Amino acid sequence: MSASDQQFDLIIRNVRIEEDGDFVDIGVRGDRIAAIEPRIRCDAVSDVDGGKSFAFGGFVDTHIHLDKACILDRCTICEGTLTEAVREVAKAKAGFEEADVYKRAARVVEQAISHGTTRMRTFVEIDPRAGFRSFEAIKRIRGDYAFAVDIEICAFAQDGLTNEPQTYDMLDAALADGADLVGGCPYTDPSPDRHVDMIFSLAAKHNVAVDFHLDFSLDPDRTDLPNVIDATLRQGWQGHVSIGHVTNLSAMPQAQILVIADDLAKAGIALSVLPATDLFLMGRGQDRLVPRGVAPAHLLAGKGVATSIATNNMLNPFTPYGDASLIRMANLYANVAQLSRDEDMSLAFDMVSGMAAGQLDGDTHLQAGDEATIVLLDSSGPGAAVREIARVIAGWKKGHKSFDNGRPTLHKPI
Repeated sequence: MSASDQQFDLIIRNVRIEEDGDFVDIGVRGDRIAAIEPRIRCDAVSDVDGGKSFAFGGFVDTHIHLDKACILDRCTICEGTLTEAVREVAKAKAGFEEADVYKRAARVVEQAISHGTTRMRTFVEIDPRAGFRSFEAIKRIRGDYAFAVDIEICAFAQDGLTNEPQTYDMLDAALADGADLVGGCPYTDPSPDRHVDMIFSLAAKHNVAVDFHLDFSLDPDRTDLPNVIDATLRQGWQGHVSIGHVTNLSAMPQAQILVIADDLAKAGIALSVLPATDLFLMGRGQDRLVPRGVAPAHLLAGKGVATSIATNNMLNPFTPYGDASLIRMANLYANVAQLSRDEDMSLAFDMVSGMAAGQLDGDTHLQAGDEATIVLLDSSGPGAAVREIARVIAGWKKGHKSFDNGRPTLHKPI
């Protein structure tokens, strides 16, 4: 049976699904894509003109902190360093209340939705200072915004484990009560190797993935990465481990980076780079020729490492700006990494969409039979979207419209 003989709930017409590709219509029935083909000739409950836009499954933020966003008004930034940011946020989170976390997180999630994000992984700090207040708020956010975005919750030990054994028990409880995975931060722990082992023990107990904040410095000789690679292989956790930051890669010769890339690929460890935060915090000891401090994700991707570009923090001492726009973040990365080729622009887009989705066990490519989660960009395709920071037009989640930014209109004088 051709698409023209079928009945649809929604048809999005006149869109591309690949760079400079032919225009097609997307037919949706229920929560699934039923057909993608040129000029579907039938009626639908909702018939939308895509206006020659680019359609895909939405952006994926692999690394964001909803619980501590939008707290600039209660923190001080004097040094602009990682140490200061950790210290200031640790003080602030002792006063976090569930309603407060919910309100701030909702602000960011709504921005992310309007910027076309349909999936995200958020870290939530759980320790004696934060208690479970932030965790309870983010669980509510996950449910309340499921109409537009899928949210994974990573129970996260920001301030160490061996120095605060109570945190281990609290992470264990969170994993039994709705957290999707567990995260660690070896560089804040007095015993980084033991910290890594404790995080993996929780992952094994609950059969969940692991995500580490790692090697957040410009010292190539100070690294916990070999231990994480070794633990991943010992535990048989290949394909279920992610790492974020790893800014010291930016201080290494390319030949050394490529050797590390091979090790990461063999261990199935994914990398999230966080340009806004890493640019802000790194290189504070220099007053000229300040290093960028952003890991060269495109080089690692070329060696088979799953890489992504993500938001990390917004409006706090780690990153005192941000709008949850992943297309803007992809453009920022391309600029910082001095990328110019068409294939590199497409790679940058992939790192906030398809490849990022793979890190969260998803996909953003559109084909018949897939979930009808669709976002329209005012662009001819992925590469052009990165170059121009393409405007996000509208989106649907499981066949239902989740947001609409409309199209700009110029009112020229007559």
